[in-house]
Amino acid sequence: MAGMIKKEDVERVRNAADLYDIVSATVALKPSGVGAYVGLCPFHDERTPSFNVRPSVGSWHCFGCGRGGDVFKFVQEQENIDFREAVELLADKYHIELHYENAGGANDSHRGTKRARLLEANEEAQKFFVSQILTEEALPARKLLAGRNFSQQDCARFGCGYAPQGWDNLVRHLADKGFTQQEMLDAGLARQGARGIYDYFRGRATWPIRDSTGRTLGFGARKLYDDDSIAAKYINTPDTQLYHKNQVLYGIDLAKPQIVKKRQAVIVEGYTDVMAMHLAGVDTAVATCGTAFGEEHAKIVRRLISDDSLGGVQLTGPLRVEGEPLSSRIVFTFDGDAAGQKAALHAFGLDSSFQTQTFVAVADNNLDPCDLRIERGDDALRALVVNARPLYDFVINVAIGKFDTQYGTGQMGAVKAVAPLIARIKDKSLLDLYTRKAARRIGIDLAILQREVQSARRAQHVPNEDAYASRQRGYDRNYEREREQPQMNEARMREIERGNARSQHFHRIDDNVFITEMQFMATLVQIPRAVNAELFKALTVHCFSTPVFQTMFEAVEAAGGLPEPGTSPGQWLHALTKAGGPLLAPVITELAVMNLPLPQNMANGNAAQTGQQEPGSQSAQPMPEASAEQRQYANQLTASLIDTGYMRRIGMLRQQASRATNTHDQIRLFGAITEVERERKDLQSQIFGSAAG
Repeated sequence: MAGMIKKEDVERVRNAADLYDIVSATVALKPSGVGAYVGLCPFHDERTPSFNVRPSVGSWHCFGCGRGGDVFKFVQEQENIDFREAVELLADKYHIELHYENAGGANDSHRGTKRARLLEANEEAQKFFVSQILTEEALPARKLLAGRNFSQQDCARFGCGYAPQGWDNLVRHLADKGFTQQEMLDAGLARQGARGIYDYFRGRATWPIRDSTGRTLGFGARKLYDDDSIAAKYINTPDTQLYHKNQVLYGIDLAKPQIVKKRQAVIVEGYTDVMAMHLAGVDTAVATCGTAFGEEHAKIVRRLISDDSLGGVQLTGPLRVEGEPLSSRIVFTFDGDAAGQKAALHAFGLDSSFQTQTFVAVADNNLDPCDLRIERGDDALRALVVNARPLYDFVINVAIGKFDTQYGTGQMGAVKAVAPLIARIKDKSLLDLYTRKAARRIGIDLAILQREVQSARRAQHVPNEDAYASRQRGYDRNYEREREQPQMNEARMREIERGNARSQHFHRIDDNVFITEMQFMATLVQIPRAVNAELFKALTVHCFSTPVFQTMFEAVEAAGGLPEPGTSPGQWLHALTKAGGPLLAPVITELAVMNLPLPQNMANGNAAQTGQQEPGSQSAQPMPEASAEQRQYANQLTASLIDTGYMRRIGMLRQQASRATNTHDQIRLFGAITEVERERKDLQSQIFGSAAG
C-alpha cells in the first residue's frame, strides 16, 4: 500500500479545488455580504440558513451544528471518508496526479480511491449499457421506450441503455478495462455465484441514477423478458458505498439548476415519468428509486429550495418567486388509487415547514405522468402541476369524499376517518384551521370534530410545532441589510462587532476587551496582510485575557507568525489549523467566515475585489494588498491590544511595588514602571501617528 500523499501534491489539490463549486453542488448558496455565502447546512437538519461559506479564504462554518473547516474537511464530512481519501477524490475531480511517500517499496503511482474507482466503474458500465441500446438484441428495450413516446434523441438525453441477457457481458467488459472483481461487486454491478461473479443487470432497460453533480452512483432497470430470473418489474443497484436508495433522486442532475431557480420540485414515481415531465417542460421533476419519499429525500430538496426568512419572521408555505408564475412548492404526483393515497399519507410524516409547501397533483383519470403525456400531450402535464392542491386539502378531502355526508351516519363516519389525519398535522395553527375547514365540509359542529382530533392526537403522541415561528438564523441574521451594503460608520461598525460577539460559539461574553480580541483574531485569520508586521512583534500572549485567544496567539506564533508574501489564503488557513490542532480548528473556521466591519464588508481584499469574480478562485491566489481601511482597522485593534498589554504590566509592577518591603526593590520597580510607561507612550504615539499605514 502506498504511503502518505506528498505535501506538495496536497497543496496542488487545495489550490485547484473550488470550495464554492463543491459546496454549491449540494447546497443552494445565497450571497451574504461581499465574498460570503449562506445556505442550509448539509450536515444537520435545519430550516433557516446557518451554514456560512467564504471561498476567498477557503473556509466554511455552520453556526448551527458547529462543524467547519476547509475544502478537504467538507468532502470528508459530505462523503464520510478520511483526509487521504478526500484529497484523492478531489485529485480525481481536478485531474491531478498524486505521488506518495514510498512505504515498503509500494508503487507510488496514483490509481484513485476506492470510492473514485467505484465511480469510474459505474461510468464505464453506463457507457457499456448505452452502447448496447442500438444492438439487435436490445429491440425490446427500444420498443418499450418508443411505445412511451420517447425518441432516440430523448433516450440519449436521459442516458437510457440496455443490459444484455448474457451471464457476464458487463463483467468481462469491465475486466478488460482494468477493474477487479471486488470493485465490480462493491459497485453493485455484479454478484457472486457458484461459478464466479456474474452481471447483476441482465436483459433489462437501464437508467443511470446520478447525484446532483452528474456522477453515476447506480442504476435502475426494467424487466423486458418473461423468463427473467428476477420477478420484480424494476430493480435498482443494491446499497453500496456510493448508492443509498433513501438518499438519491433520479433526475436530480438535470433538475437541480431549475429547482434552485424556481424553488420548486416535482416528485414523480418512475424513470419514464421524469423523462415525460422534462420533455413537457416541467424541468424540476425527480423520482425516488425503489422507496417512498422520506426525510433524507426531503433534506436534499430543502437544501436546494432553501427556506428563507425576513425580518425574523419565518417564511413557511408557498412563497412568491420573482419571475416565476408559480409560488415555491414541492409537488407530488400520485396515482389516484389506494397506493397513491397511501403515498400521500406517508408525506404527512415529514416536518411541518416542508408540509406547508407540499402539493399533490392527481390526473382526473388516475394516469401517471408518462401515460398522461401519451394520451393528452405536454400541455396536460404542465396543467397537472399548475392545478396541484395542497397536501392537507388533498388527503382530508379524499377521506371525507368517501362518505355520504347528507346522512348523520355518513357524517360520523367522515369524522372518524378524517380526525386521525388532521391529528397528524404538527403545526398547531394549521391544525385548528383544517379542523374548522373539515367540520364545515362535513356539516357538523366544530366541537365534535375537535374532540375527536384531540383524542386521536393524544393516542398518536403527535408533538405540537409552530412552523411559522421566527427562528434564529445564527450568525447571518444580524446582517439582513448587508445585501444593500449600507454606509459604514462608527455605529454600524460597533453593531457588527457586537453581533459577532453574540453569535460566536467559542466564548460567551459581551464586553469591549473580548470584542477587541475577537475582532483582531478574525482580522488576522482573514486579512493578515492588513496587520502591521512591526506592531505585531510588540504583541505578547499577555496582551490577551481571553484563554481561547491567548491560545490562538500561541498557535499563530507556532505557525511562524504573519504569513510570507505570496502565501494564499488557503495556505494561511491550513497553516493556522495545523498549528492550532483539533482544539482550535472550529474556532479558526468560525473566525474565517465572520463578517468584518469594513466599508462594503471588504473582508478579504481591496476594492478591486468587489467586482465580478469567480467565487472560488481567490483562495488559491496570493493574498492581495490590504486596503487603507483594512490597515487602519487592523492597526486600531493591534494598538488597543498592545496598550492593554502595557496596562497589565504596569498594574502588575505597581502591585509588586506596593508589597515590597525593601527600599532597593521599590526603587527598582518604580524605575521599571517609568520605563514601561515611557514605552507605552512612545508606542501609542507611533501607532496613532501612522494609523492608516
